[in-house]
Amino acid sequence: MQKVAFITGAARGIGLATTRVFLAEGWRVAMLDIDGETQDAAHQALGAGDAALSLHGDVSRPDQVARAVDATLAAFGRLDALVNNAGIAVFKPVLDTGLDEWSRVLEVNLSGPFICTQACVPAMLASGGGSIVNITSISGTRASTLRVAYGTSKAALVHLTKQLAAELGTRGIRVNAVSPGPVDTAMAKQVHTPDIRAAYHDAIPLNRYGTEEELAHVIHFLCSDRAGYVNGTIVNVDGGFAASGIGLPSLRAGGD
Repeated sequence: MQKVAFITGAARGIGLATTRVFLAEGWRVAMLDIDGETQDAAHQALGAGDAALSLHGDVSRPDQVARAVDATLAAFGRLDALVNNAGIAVFKPVLDTGLDEWSRVLEVNLSGPFICTQACVPAMLASGGGSIVNITSISGTRASTLRVAYGTSKAALVHLTKQLAAELGTRGIRVNAVSPGPVDTAMAKQVHTPDIRAAYHDAIPLNRYGTEEELAHVIHFLCSDRAGYVNGTIVNVDGGFAASGIGLPSLRAGGD
């Protein structure tokens, strides 16, 4: 029987690229996004027929997530993987970040994966187990300016991943996270100025941004049987950014 993945934030970016990879690998996919219009357009453009399902909902709303999971089970009859990709960001100094902005970022980026996990796990158990992949960020392990809400939410998601891995692993559900470095998403293209991009290039050993497809293939691997003994792991897909320290630009300039 074909396996089924539930992917949040699937209307664009990494979520949509991940949907494409899962479909290409023979999975069926339930796509969930708060932006219904963009979600439906993306779903139609896939041309996947009955193999993909377009669902609208806010991951921070338990009732909307529950309806989406019910619709997935009604259409596909099982659930094998959850990709918690939906997320938002507010890039402001700490003194300019409103409590409403702080709360909304944590609602979506941290409570959303918790809510989706609670909704999906019973169906995974009924199918004999499964895999959950949370999309974190380098901002969850390396602090920087303007990311007080976003970075904190992603750091908490890293630990939530480990908590879930410890508990759900005993029941046949593996939980891992993918931590992207700078990726050429639509948002990055809008907010990363040429000088920001140059600074990232200097700090990344591979000297480039990643692609959405590169992230998607790692996510699919973690959900596949080939990663059957991988649990509680945070996989950096960042060109070596997290592994490198200071001094790399000067070393590169010296030819080493």
